[in-house]
Amino acid sequence: MRKARPAVVRAQAVRRAAYGPLLATGTAILALAATTLALRAETVIVSHGISTFGDLALPADFTHLPYVNPDAPKGGEISQWAPGSFDSFNPYAIAGNAAALSSIFYESILSGTADDVSAAYCLLCETMEYPEDRSWVIFNLRKDVKFSDGTPMTAEDVLFSHNLFMEKGIPEYRSVAGGKFEKVEVLDPYRIKFTFTPGTPFRDMPAQAGGTTIFSKKHYEENNRDLEKSSLEPFLGTGAYVLESFDPGRQIIYKRDEDYWGETHPLNVGQNNFDRIRIEYFGDDNAAMEAFKAGVYTFRNESLPKRWATEYQFPAVQAGDVVTEVLPSGNIAGGQAVIYNLRRAQFQDPRVREAIGLMFNFEWSNKSLFYGLFSRINSIWENSELAATGTPTPGEVALLQPLVDEGLLPASILTDEAVMAPVSSEDRALDRGNLRRASALLDEAGWVAGDDGVRRNATGETLRMEMIHSRTDLLPVMNAYVENLLALGVDASFDIIDDPQLQERASPPNFDFDAVPTAVVNGGLEPGGVLKQAWASVAKDNSSRNRMGYADPAVDRLLDQVEAATTREELHTAVRALDRVLRSQFVLVPRYYKRDNWVAYYNMYERPETLPPYALGEMSFWWYNAEKAEALKAKGALR
Repeated sequence: MRKARPAVVRAQAVRRAAYGPLLATGTAILALAATTLALRAETVIVSHGISTFGDLALPADFTHLPYVNPDAPKGGEISQWAPGSFDSFNPYAIAGNAAALSSIFYESILSGTADDVSAAYCLLCETMEYPEDRSWVIFNLRKDVKFSDGTPMTAEDVLFSHNLFMEKGIPEYRSVAGGKFEKVEVLDPYRIKFTFTPGTPFRDMPAQAGGTTIFSKKHYEENNRDLEKSSLEPFLGTGAYVLESFDPGRQIIYKRDEDYWGETHPLNVGQNNFDRIRIEYFGDDNAAMEAFKAGVYTFRNESLPKRWATEYQFPAVQAGDVVTEVLPSGNIAGGQAVIYNLRRAQFQDPRVREAIGLMFNFEWSNKSLFYGLFSRINSIWENSELAATGTPTPGEVALLQPLVDEGLLPASILTDEAVMAPVSSEDRALDRGNLRRASALLDEAGWVAGDDGVRRNATGETLRMEMIHSRTDLLPVMNAYVENLLALGVDASFDIIDDPQLQERASPPNFDFDAVPTAVVNGGLEPGGVLKQAWASVAKDNSSRNRMGYADPAVDRLLDQVEAATTREELHTAVRALDRVLRSQFVLVPRYYKRDNWVAYYNMYERPETLPPYALGEMSFWWYNAEKAEALKAKGALR
């Protein structure tokens, strides 16, 4: 496909007419000459979107995304399950447990696509203007955008929403993004300009400005809403779905807004195809699976390999009423790991962290528990070209050498191969070789096993590691891990707690845990400033993305390099150097991931033949076949 080049306009040319009356005086001529010289150096790009690197793939006159069916019918319902419970429809507050899909009501000025990680296209804007250095951006907003109550969206709503997130957004976002915006100003009711702070890496800033969630200023103020508080009343947005009904902690139904302003927008053609999206909540995965078999909900993205291998031969599958498929995914591995709370004294020594990591036996777990269906995670950017491999490249060395020279990193980082996850025996849960290595590391670190086998330091404190989570499906693998840690002399446990308690203990400001299985932030295939919310020192004690409390001046410098990269090659080099350093510090215990999507659904849904690499899209660009649905209902396969 031909790449779409944005229009390029000389600022001097587009403004020339405005200065015509000033030519009557010599002073005005001199002023005009000076202004023209300044403007001539600035090239303004006018476009229907922006790409991190290179040109946009889609032209300004594209009619629909390449991976959707533009003729997909509208109608029907799709339903899925969610674990635990919910008590809020505010996903932007630390308080409360946000409902599944609770951001479905909202849109932003720009929208990405599922086949191009670089691109952001105008959704709420007609065009955007920015200089070549991206130091500012103007969004020319669409005049037909409406909130779900029918009121128009204007630049005042955009300014209000931006200021709201700067004042009351999640702390990690404010701490990282707050200083990057020098000025935001409404130029007219449908034009708004963001000017970015000099010295800020500008590469991602127009897209970041265009990615802010837009709320209705009028509705927020008149109803005395608070972004920092949980609430069962959503804010007013412009999105394609509104809330139809909910049963607290049990069920949510979203319905498609019949008066949605963006129905025919090229980004939406072939999307938002279901009239209703229903979410059913269950306390655990076993109950959810039984409900799926009974037709209580209709689409399931399976995560458990044992279940996928052994439990999808039930009668509805054999009769063809339920379809099972393995669909490819091009996403980075989910970064699943056990993270330490680095605020805890016992985890300060990297030898302790390495020793504890040695006791996780992936090979045995994969063979005995996972039916060989999982793959090992080595890198935070596993399953992508961003992962560090082998010894550092010359480009990585150029970034790492100054940090070594300043004493921020050991010299070995320049010559050692990237740290890989330990390999264990698949025939027994406890690998004796790794046990000996781990024991030696703990002995060196001053954690010595006593007569009772428990490791203590010089002051008599035990080496304690309580892991907490709310999902029971992790019990088999985590219990095996605990047994290995006990054999090492670690006072280890894996405790199941309810989801609200987990959120309270693992989130700011409490951080009341030793370790937790979770996903670590990798920032996607083109990471930028979002990484600072997870790994920067400034987010050490205020970020739900930096639960481990990570802070390191060398990593802060590398994060700056990632954000400042101006080419894809520079970005990849900086991320690989960052990945190399993080892995060398053993700050997490990498677990495993599944390369594909394992899906099961009642045979009334259809999809495009070729799916995009970065989204399954079942709730958006799949669609409902009414005839097939009626046939299932007629034979009693569905409730």
